Amino acid sequence: MTAANPLIEASSPHVMNTYGRLPIALSHGQGCRVWDVNGKEYLDALGGIAVNTLGHNHPQLVPALQDQIGKLIHSCNYYHVPLQEALAKKLVELSGMTNVFFCSTGLEANEAALKLARKFGHDKGIERPEIVVYEKAFHGRSIATLSATGNPKVQAGFGPLVEGFIRVPINNIDSLKAATEGNPNVVAVFFEAIQGEGGVNAMHLDYLRDVRALCNERDWLMMVDEVQCGMGRTGKWFAHQWAGVVPDVMPLAKGLGSGVPVGAVVAGPKAAQIFQPGNHGTTFGGNPLAMRAGVETIRIMEADGLLENAARVGAHLSQGLAAALSAELASGAVREIRGQGLMIGVDLAKPCGALVQQCADQGLLISVTADTVIRLVPPLIMTEDEADEVISILCPLVKQLLQA
Repeated sequence: MTAANPLIEASSPHVMNTYGRLPIALSHGQGCRVWDVNGKEYLDALGGIAVNTLGHNHPQLVPALQDQIGKLIHSCNYYHVPLQEALAKKLVELSGMTNVFFCSTGLEANEAALKLARKFGHDKGIERPEIVVYEKAFHGRSIATLSATGNPKVQAGFGPLVEGFIRVPINNIDSLKAATEGNPNVVAVFFEAIQGEGGVNAMHLDYLRDVRALCNERDWLMMVDEVQCGMGRTGKWFAHQWAGVVPDVMPLAKGLGSGVPVGAVVAGPKAAQIFQPGNHGTTFGGNPLAMRAGVETIRIMEADGLLENAARVGAHLSQGLAAALSAELASGAVREIRGQGLMIGVDLAKPCGALVQQCADQGLLISVTADTVIRLVPPLIMTEDEADEVISILCPLVKQLLQA
Protein backbone atom coordinates (compact mmCIF):
# COMPACT_ATOMS: atom_id res chain seq x y z
CA MET A 1 0.00 0.00 0.00
CA THR A 2 1.23 3.49 -0.78
CA ALA A 3 0.35 6.96 0.37
CA ALA A 4 -0.41 7.71 -3.28
CA ASN A 5 -3.60 5.70 -2.92
CA PRO A 6 -5.48 7.28 -0.01
CA LEU A 7 -8.74 5.42 -0.73
CA ILE A 8 -7.11 2.10 0.09
CA GLU A 9 -5.58 3.32 3.33
CA ALA A 10 -8.73 5.14 4.41
CA SER A 11 -10.92 2.07 3.97
CA SER A 12 -8.65 -0.61 5.38
CA PRO A 13 -8.91 -0.06 9.16
CA HIS A 14 -12.71 -0.16 9.29
CA VAL A 15 -13.76 -2.76 6.72
CA MET A 16 -13.93 -6.27 8.17
CA ASN A 17 -10.89 -8.30 7.12
CA THR A 18 -12.63 -10.99 5.06
CA TYR A 19 -10.74 -10.64 1.78
CA GLY A 20 -7.06 -10.86 0.90
CA ARG A 21 -7.29 -7.71 -1.17
CA LEU A 22 -4.81 -6.48 -3.74
CA PRO A 23 -3.55 -2.91 -3.17
CA ILE A 24 -5.85 -1.61 -5.91
CA ALA A 25 -8.91 0.65 -5.66
CA LEU A 26 -10.86 0.85 -8.91
CA SER A 27 -12.36 4.16 -9.93
CA HIS A 28 -14.24 3.66 -13.21
CA GLY A 29 -14.50 1.48 -16.27
CA GLN A 30 -15.36 1.44 -19.95
CA GLY A 31 -16.07 -1.74 -21.88
CA CYS A 32 -13.54 -4.40 -20.83
CA ARG A 33 -11.20 -1.84 -19.23
CA VAL A 34 -11.06 -0.35 -15.75
CA TRP A 35 -8.92 2.35 -14.14
CA ASP A 36 -7.78 2.66 -10.54
CA VAL A 37 -7.76 5.83 -8.43
CA ASN A 38 -4.17 6.50 -9.53
CA GLY A 39 -5.12 6.38 -13.22
CA LYS A 40 -3.57 2.98 -14.00
CA GLU A 41 -5.46 1.07 -16.71
CA TYR A 42 -6.30 -2.65 -16.57
CA LEU A 43 -7.83 -5.12 -19.02
CA ASP A 44 -10.60 -6.84 -17.08
CA ALA A 45 -10.48 -10.62 -17.64
CA LEU A 46 -12.29 -11.27 -14.36
CA GLY A 47 -15.52 -9.32 -14.93
CA GLY A 48 -16.22 -8.92 -11.21
CA ILE A 49 -15.95 -12.74 -11.05
CA ALA A 50 -18.31 -13.48 -13.97
CA VAL A 51 -20.69 -10.65 -13.02
CA ASN A 52 -20.14 -7.76 -15.43
CA THR A 53 -21.75 -9.43 -18.46
CA LEU A 54 -21.93 -6.20 -20.47
CA GLY A 55 -18.63 -4.82 -19.23
CA HIS A 56 -18.48 -1.36 -17.69
CA ASN A 57 -20.50 1.78 -18.45
CA HIS A 58 -22.53 0.10 -21.18
CA PRO A 59 -24.17 2.80 -23.36
CA GLN A 60 -27.60 1.15 -23.23
CA LEU A 61 -27.62 -0.35 -19.73
CA VAL A 62 -26.59 2.78 -17.86
CA PRO A 63 -29.40 5.04 -19.20
CA ALA A 64 -31.95 2.27 -18.56
CA LEU A 65 -30.85 1.99 -14.93
CA GLN A 66 -30.87 5.78 -14.56
CA ASP A 67 -34.40 5.83 -15.94
CA GLN A 68 -35.49 3.16 -13.46
CA ILE A 69 -33.88 4.92 -10.50
CA GLY A 70 -35.96 7.98 -11.37
CA LYS A 71 -39.14 5.89 -11.25
CA LEU A 72 -38.87 3.25 -8.50
CA ILE A 73 -35.87 1.54 -6.92
CA HIS A 74 -37.55 -0.72 -4.38
CA SER A 75 -41.02 -2.08 -3.85
CA CYS A 76 -41.69 -4.78 -1.30
CA ASN A 77 -43.18 -8.08 -2.36
CA TYR A 78 -46.53 -7.31 -0.74
CA TYR A 79 -47.37 -5.88 -4.17
CA HIS A 80 -47.06 -7.03 -7.75
CA VAL A 81 -43.86 -5.92 -9.47
CA PRO A 82 -44.48 -5.86 -13.24
CA LEU A 83 -40.78 -6.09 -14.08
CA GLN A 84 -40.61 -9.35 -12.12
CA GLU A 85 -43.16 -10.84 -14.47
CA ALA A 86 -41.26 -9.51 -17.50
CA LEU A 87 -37.94 -11.01 -16.37
CA ALA A 88 -39.55 -14.26 -15.21
CA LYS A 89 -41.29 -14.66 -18.57
CA LYS A 90 -37.98 -14.23 -20.37
CA LEU A 91 -36.11 -16.69 -18.12
CA VAL A 92 -38.87 -19.25 -18.57
CA GLU A 93 -38.67 -18.82 -22.34
CA LEU A 94 -34.87 -19.19 -22.40
CA SER A 95 -34.76 -22.17 -20.03
CA GLY A 96 -37.80 -24.21 -21.04
CA MET A 97 -38.90 -24.18 -17.39
CA THR A 98 -42.04 -22.70 -15.83
CA ASN A 99 -41.68 -20.40 -12.78
CA VAL A 100 -39.14 -18.12 -11.11
CA PHE A 101 -38.42 -16.89 -7.58
CA PHE A 102 -36.22 -13.78 -7.36
CA CYS A 103 -33.64 -13.05 -4.67
CA SER A 104 -30.44 -10.96 -4.60
CA THR A 105 -27.42 -13.30 -4.64
CA GLY A 106 -26.24 -16.71 -5.77
CA LEU A 107 -25.98 -17.85 -2.18
CA GLU A 108 -29.65 -17.01 -1.61
CA ALA A 109 -30.63 -18.78 -4.82
CA ASN A 110 -28.74 -21.91 -3.76
CA GLU A 111 -30.18 -21.74 -0.24
CA ALA A 112 -33.67 -21.55 -1.74
CA ALA A 113 -32.89 -24.58 -3.94
CA LEU A 114 -31.87 -26.58 -0.85
CA LYS A 115 -35.10 -25.56 0.88
CA LEU A 116 -37.10 -26.58 -2.20
CA ALA A 117 -35.46 -30.02 -2.16
CA ARG A 118 -36.17 -30.56 1.54
CA LYS A 119 -39.78 -29.44 1.18
CA PHE A 120 -40.12 -31.73 -1.85
CA GLY A 121 -39.01 -34.60 0.39
CA HIS A 122 -41.23 -33.67 3.30
CA ASP A 123 -44.22 -33.39 0.98
CA LYS A 124 -43.51 -37.01 -0.01
CA GLY A 125 -43.38 -38.09 3.65
CA ILE A 126 -39.56 -38.21 3.94
CA GLU A 127 -38.63 -37.00 7.43
CA ARG A 128 -34.89 -36.54 6.87
CA PRO A 129 -34.34 -35.65 3.21
CA GLU A 130 -30.82 -36.04 1.79
CA ILE A 131 -29.27 -34.23 -1.17
CA VAL A 132 -26.39 -35.47 -3.32
CA VAL A 133 -23.59 -32.89 -3.70
CA TYR A 134 -20.11 -33.04 -5.23
CA GLU A 135 -16.43 -32.97 -4.44
CA LYS A 136 -14.84 -29.55 -5.16
CA ALA A 137 -18.30 -27.91 -5.37
CA PHE A 138 -18.88 -24.34 -4.24
CA HIS A 139 -22.42 -23.14 -3.53
CA GLY A 140 -21.92 -20.29 -1.06
CA ARG A 141 -20.90 -19.41 2.48
CA SER A 142 -24.12 -19.55 4.51
CA ILE A 143 -24.16 -22.51 6.87
CA ALA A 144 -26.36 -24.62 4.55
CA THR A 145 -24.61 -23.72 1.28
CA LEU A 146 -21.24 -24.09 3.03
CA SER A 147 -22.28 -27.60 4.04
CA ALA A 148 -23.14 -28.39 0.41
CA THR A 149 -19.79 -26.97 -0.70
CA GLY A 150 -16.95 -29.46 -1.20
CA ASN A 151 -14.01 -27.40 0.08
CA PRO A 152 -12.70 -28.31 3.56
CA LYS A 153 -10.65 -25.07 3.66
CA VAL A 154 -13.66 -22.78 3.52
CA GLN A 155 -15.63 -25.05 5.88
CA ALA A 156 -12.93 -25.06 8.57
CA GLY A 157 -13.95 -23.30 11.77
CA PHE A 158 -17.68 -23.25 11.07
CA GLY A 159 -18.86 -26.65 12.32
CA PRO A 160 -21.12 -28.29 13.06
CA LEU A 161 -22.18 -28.26 9.42
CA VAL A 162 -25.72 -28.99 8.29
CA GLU A 163 -26.49 -32.69 7.87
CA GLY A 164 -28.34 -34.29 4.99
CA PHE A 165 -25.71 -34.22 2.24
CA ILE A 166 -24.16 -37.17 0.38
CA ARG A 167 -20.91 -36.28 -1.41
CA VAL A 168 -19.74 -37.94 -4.64
CA PRO A 169 -17.03 -37.30 -7.28
CA ILE A 170 -17.97 -35.56 -10.53
CA ASN A 171 -18.56 -37.38 -13.81
CA ASN A 172 -18.92 -40.86 -12.29
CA ILE A 173 -22.45 -42.19 -12.58
CA ASP A 174 -21.48 -45.48 -10.93
CA SER A 175 -20.29 -43.60 -7.83
CA LEU A 176 -23.57 -41.68 -7.72
CA LYS A 177 -25.57 -44.89 -7.95
CA ALA A 178 -23.44 -46.66 -5.33
CA ALA A 179 -23.66 -43.76 -2.86
CA THR A 180 -27.45 -43.66 -3.05
CA GLU A 181 -28.26 -47.36 -3.48
CA GLY A 182 -31.18 -48.42 -1.31
CA ASN A 183 -31.45 -44.98 0.35
CA PRO A 184 -35.12 -43.87 0.37
CA ASN A 185 -34.23 -40.43 1.79
CA VAL A 186 -32.51 -39.04 -1.32
CA VAL A 187 -34.54 -36.22 -2.84
CA ALA A 188 -32.20 -34.31 -5.17
CA VAL A 189 -28.87 -34.12 -6.96
CA PHE A 190 -27.29 -30.65 -6.76
CA PHE A 191 -24.26 -29.55 -8.81
CA GLU A 192 -22.65 -26.83 -10.90
CA ALA A 193 -22.71 -27.54 -14.63
CA ILE A 194 -19.15 -26.17 -14.60
CA GLN A 195 -17.52 -25.83 -11.19
CA GLY A 196 -16.12 -22.31 -10.85
CA GLU A 197 -14.33 -21.99 -7.51
CA GLY A 198 -13.43 -25.68 -7.65
CA GLY A 199 -11.16 -25.13 -10.66
CA VAL A 200 -13.33 -24.74 -13.80
CA ASN A 201 -14.31 -28.42 -13.85
CA ALA A 202 -17.10 -29.24 -16.32
CA MET A 203 -19.68 -31.97 -15.94
CA HIS A 204 -19.46 -34.16 -19.04
CA LEU A 205 -22.47 -33.96 -21.33
CA ASP A 206 -23.12 -37.71 -21.16
CA TYR A 207 -22.96 -37.50 -17.36
CA LEU A 208 -25.56 -34.73 -17.33
CA ARG A 209 -27.85 -36.91 -19.44
CA ASP A 210 -27.26 -39.90 -17.15
CA VAL A 211 -28.09 -37.83 -14.06
CA ARG A 212 -31.26 -36.54 -15.72
CA ALA A 213 -32.33 -40.11 -16.49
CA LEU A 214 -31.55 -41.25 -12.93
CA CYS A 215 -33.51 -38.36 -11.41
CA ASN A 216 -36.48 -39.26 -13.61
CA GLU A 217 -36.23 -42.90 -12.66
CA ARG A 218 -35.98 -42.29 -8.91
CA ASP A 219 -38.22 -39.21 -8.62
CA TRP A 220 -35.40 -36.89 -7.52
CA LEU A 221 -35.00 -33.21 -8.33
CA MET A 222 -32.15 -32.39 -10.72
CA MET A 223 -30.83 -29.06 -9.42
CA VAL A 224 -28.19 -27.31 -11.56
CA ASP A 225 -26.30 -24.37 -10.06
CA GLU A 226 -25.74 -21.99 -13.01
CA VAL A 227 -24.73 -19.03 -10.84
CA GLN A 228 -21.25 -18.68 -12.38
CA CYS A 229 -21.47 -20.64 -15.64
CA GLY A 230 -24.91 -19.46 -16.76
CA MET A 231 -26.21 -16.35 -18.53
CA GLY A 232 -24.49 -16.94 -21.86
CA ARG A 233 -20.98 -17.43 -20.53
CA THR A 234 -20.41 -20.74 -22.34
CA GLY A 235 -22.13 -19.76 -25.60
CA LYS A 236 -25.56 -21.04 -24.59
CA TRP A 237 -27.84 -19.32 -22.11
CA PHE A 238 -27.14 -22.04 -19.54
CA ALA A 239 -24.20 -24.45 -19.56
CA HIS A 240 -26.37 -27.57 -19.06
CA GLN A 241 -28.11 -26.82 -22.36
CA TRP A 242 -25.10 -28.21 -24.24
CA ALA A 243 -26.31 -31.64 -23.04
CA GLY A 244 -29.89 -31.07 -24.19
CA VAL A 245 -31.33 -31.58 -20.70
CA VAL A 246 -33.72 -29.47 -18.62
CA PRO A 247 -33.26 -29.39 -14.83
CA ASP A 248 -36.02 -29.17 -12.25
CA VAL A 249 -34.36 -26.34 -10.32
CA MET A 250 -31.80 -23.82 -11.58
CA PRO A 251 -30.24 -21.14 -9.34
CA LEU A 252 -28.91 -18.05 -11.17
CA ALA A 253 -27.18 -14.82 -10.13
CA LYS A 254 -23.85 -13.12 -11.01
CA GLY A 255 -24.20 -12.17 -14.70
CA LEU A 256 -27.99 -11.83 -14.66
CA GLY A 257 -27.92 -8.13 -13.73
CA SER A 258 -24.56 -7.05 -15.21
CA GLY A 259 -23.39 -5.86 -11.79
CA VAL A 260 -26.69 -4.99 -10.13
CA PRO A 261 -27.27 -7.65 -7.41
CA VAL A 262 -29.91 -10.10 -8.61
CA GLY A 263 -30.46 -13.82 -8.06
CA ALA A 264 -33.14 -16.20 -9.24
CA VAL A 265 -34.35 -19.75 -8.81
CA VAL A 266 -35.93 -21.05 -12.01
CA ALA A 267 -38.10 -24.14 -11.53
CA GLY A 268 -39.71 -26.68 -13.81
CA PRO A 269 -43.10 -28.36 -13.30
CA LYS A 270 -41.80 -30.82 -10.69
CA ALA A 271 -40.61 -28.03 -8.37
CA ALA A 272 -42.50 -24.90 -9.38
CA GLN A 273 -45.41 -25.33 -6.93
CA ILE A 274 -43.46 -26.60 -3.90
CA PHE A 275 -43.17 -23.16 -2.26
CA GLN A 276 -46.46 -21.62 -1.15
CA PRO A 277 -47.05 -18.24 0.59
CA GLY A 278 -45.13 -18.24 3.86
CA ASN A 279 -42.61 -20.92 2.85
CA HIS A 280 -39.92 -18.55 1.60
CA GLY A 281 -39.31 -14.85 1.09
CA THR A 282 -36.90 -11.97 0.69
CA THR A 283 -36.79 -8.23 1.31
CA PHE A 284 -34.71 -7.05 -1.62
CA GLY A 285 -35.31 -9.89 -4.09
CA GLY A 286 -37.23 -8.89 -7.21
CA ASN A 287 -36.97 -5.14 -6.61
CA PRO A 288 -37.70 -2.96 -9.67
CA LEU A 289 -34.09 -1.80 -10.16
CA ALA A 290 -32.69 -5.35 -10.13
CA MET A 291 -35.45 -6.57 -12.43
CA ARG A 292 -34.82 -3.75 -14.89
CA ALA A 293 -31.13 -4.68 -14.87
CA GLY A 294 -32.03 -8.30 -15.69
CA VAL A 295 -34.50 -7.40 -18.42
CA GLU A 296 -32.06 -4.98 -20.07
CA THR A 297 -29.10 -7.36 -19.75
CA ILE A 298 -30.93 -10.10 -21.64
CA ARG A 299 -32.32 -7.66 -24.22
CA ILE A 300 -28.84 -6.31 -24.98
CA MET A 301 -27.31 -9.80 -25.02
CA GLU A 302 -29.84 -10.89 -27.64
CA ALA A 303 -29.55 -7.72 -29.73
CA ASP A 304 -25.74 -7.79 -29.76
CA GLY A 305 -25.32 -11.55 -30.25
CA LEU A 306 -23.30 -11.97 -27.09
CA LEU A 307 -23.82 -15.74 -26.83
CA GLU A 308 -22.19 -16.13 -30.24
CA ASN A 309 -19.49 -13.67 -29.21
CA ALA A 310 -18.76 -15.62 -26.01
CA ALA A 311 -18.41 -18.84 -27.99
CA ARG A 312 -16.25 -17.32 -30.73
CA VAL A 313 -13.96 -15.18 -28.57
CA GLY A 314 -13.75 -17.93 -25.95
CA ALA A 315 -12.59 -20.44 -28.57
CA HIS A 316 -10.08 -17.90 -29.89
CA LEU A 317 -8.76 -17.28 -26.37
CA SER A 318 -8.49 -20.98 -25.51
CA GLN A 319 -6.73 -21.77 -28.79
CA GLY A 320 -4.37 -18.84 -28.36
CA LEU A 321 -3.47 -19.88 -24.83
CA ALA A 322 -2.85 -23.46 -26.00
CA ALA A 323 -0.58 -22.24 -28.81
CA ALA A 324 1.38 -19.87 -26.57
CA LEU A 325 1.78 -22.52 -23.87
CA SER A 326 2.26 -25.51 -26.19
CA ALA A 327 5.69 -26.42 -24.78
CA GLU A 328 4.38 -26.22 -21.22
CA LEU A 329 1.38 -28.38 -22.12
CA ALA A 330 3.68 -30.94 -23.73
CA SER A 331 5.93 -31.07 -20.67
CA GLY A 332 3.01 -31.27 -18.21
CA ALA A 333 3.93 -27.99 -16.50
CA VAL A 334 0.53 -26.78 -17.73
CA ARG A 335 -1.77 -29.70 -17.02
CA GLU A 336 -4.81 -28.56 -18.98
CA ILE A 337 -6.63 -25.62 -20.53
CA ARG A 338 -10.33 -26.27 -20.02
CA GLY A 339 -13.75 -24.69 -19.86
CA GLN A 340 -16.14 -23.39 -22.49
CA GLY A 341 -16.83 -20.04 -24.05
CA LEU A 342 -15.59 -17.23 -21.82
CA MET A 343 -15.17 -19.44 -18.75
CA ILE A 344 -11.63 -20.75 -19.01
CA GLY A 345 -9.29 -22.44 -16.55
CA VAL A 346 -5.56 -22.86 -17.09
CA ASP A 347 -4.43 -25.59 -14.69
CA LEU A 348 -0.74 -25.46 -13.75
CA ALA A 349 1.30 -28.18 -12.10
CA LYS A 350 2.21 -25.81 -9.24
CA PRO A 351 0.45 -23.16 -7.11
CA CYS A 352 0.12 -19.91 -9.01
CA GLY A 353 -1.56 -17.40 -6.67
CA ALA A 354 1.32 -14.98 -7.20
CA LEU A 355 0.12 -14.45 -10.78
CA VAL A 356 -2.84 -12.38 -9.61
CA GLN A 357 -0.59 -9.52 -8.44
CA GLN A 358 1.94 -10.04 -11.23
CA CYS A 359 -0.78 -9.75 -13.88
CA ALA A 360 -2.27 -6.69 -12.17
CA ASP A 361 1.17 -5.05 -12.23
CA GLN A 362 1.13 -5.61 -16.01
CA GLY A 363 -2.41 -4.25 -16.38
CA LEU A 364 -4.47 -7.47 -16.42
CA LEU A 365 -7.11 -8.58 -13.91
CA ILE A 366 -7.49 -12.35 -13.40
CA SER A 367 -8.09 -14.72 -10.50
CA VAL A 368 -6.55 -17.97 -9.32
CA THR A 369 -8.81 -20.63 -7.85
CA ALA A 370 -8.19 -24.10 -6.40
CA ASP A 371 -4.54 -23.00 -5.86
CA THR A 372 -3.31 -23.96 -9.33
CA VAL A 373 -5.99 -22.79 -11.79
CA ILE A 374 -5.92 -19.42 -13.55
CA ARG A 375 -9.56 -18.44 -14.07
CA LEU A 376 -10.62 -16.15 -16.92
CA VAL A 377 -14.27 -14.99 -16.86
CA PRO A 378 -14.26 -11.63 -18.68
CA PRO A 379 -17.27 -9.60 -19.82
CA LEU A 380 -19.09 -11.25 -22.70
CA ILE A 381 -18.38 -8.20 -24.88
CA MET A 382 -14.64 -9.05 -25.05
CA THR A 383 -13.16 -8.87 -28.56
CA GLU A 384 -10.59 -11.17 -30.18
CA ASP A 385 -8.03 -8.33 -30.03
CA GLU A 386 -8.60 -8.04 -26.29
CA ALA A 387 -8.30 -11.83 -25.97
CA ASP A 388 -4.94 -11.58 -27.76
CA GLU A 389 -3.92 -8.92 -25.23
CA VAL A 390 -4.80 -11.29 -22.37
CA ILE A 391 -2.56 -13.94 -23.96
CA SER A 392 0.32 -11.51 -24.51
CA ILE A 393 0.35 -10.42 -20.86
CA LEU A 394 -0.53 -13.69 -19.15
CA CYS A 395 1.53 -16.30 -20.97
CA PRO A 396 5.01 -14.80 -20.42
CA LEU A 397 4.21 -14.53 -16.70
CA VAL A 398 3.05 -18.16 -16.63
CA LYS A 399 6.30 -19.27 -18.31
CA GLN A 400 8.33 -17.19 -15.86
CA LEU A 401 6.50 -18.71 -12.87
CA LEU A 402 6.91 -22.26 -14.16
CA GLN A 403 10.65 -21.76 -14.75
CA ALA A 404 11.26 -20.28 -11.29
